[in-house]
Amino acid sequence: MAVKIIMTWDISQENEQKYFEFIISEFIPGVQKLGFHSLDAWATVYGDYPQIQVGMIAVDIAEVQRMLSTVEWGVLEEKLLDFIDNFSYKIVPARTGFQF
Repeated sequence: MAVKIIMTWDISQENEQKYFEFIISEFIPGVQKLGFHSLDAWATVYGDYPQIQVGMIAVDIAEVQRMLSTVEWGVLEEKLLDFIDNFSYKIVPARTGFQF
């Protein structure tokens, strides 16, 4: 069964420009190279919710666990954490439409 990894975070204000450069040049290509399929990205414009939510699809839970245990993911996550606050993720069964 396909699964979705849902990640949320807030962008550190002092690193906003570097964050966007990293996301475009390294993070998106890196997660695609690992085998994730980018599905959606959302920005919160009002309310007390994480600023960014990203959803990516994988074939199954075993594939997600394999991808998240790679050195490549570790490097991407470490770099991402330099630009953000309040990072969290969860793995859920994939379904159509918006998922929290």
